[in-house]
Amino acid sequence: MKQLKLALTLAGITAAAFSLAACQIVATPVAGWVSTDVKYGDVATTATGATKEGKACAKSILGWVSSGDASVAAAKAAGGITTVSSVDHTASQILGIVGEWCTVVKGS
Repeated sequence: MKQLKLALTLAGITAAAFSLAACQIVATPVAGWVSTDVKYGDVATTATGATKEGKACAKSILGWVSSGDASVAAAKAAGGITTVSSVDHTASQILGIVGEWCTVVKGS
């Protein structure tokens, strides 16, 4: 019984350590171990005169639970955009605990 309790305790500690081992939980071209807060470009079109901006985000907690719709379609809808000029992204995370990845669409 004592050995089973020790084995379960060690398994729990190992699982906790792996879950907090600074796994990158958001996509980004550069990542900081403690914190990440970056913007980066993805796509630009020949459309000019961007007057509107829409943003759509997805969030993650510990890399275990994530939710949200960070699609281009959701960002277009949020900004009321029909013609896309550019698509950019932002990524942020703190200690691998909470992360957010957003798509930013500009257009008219």
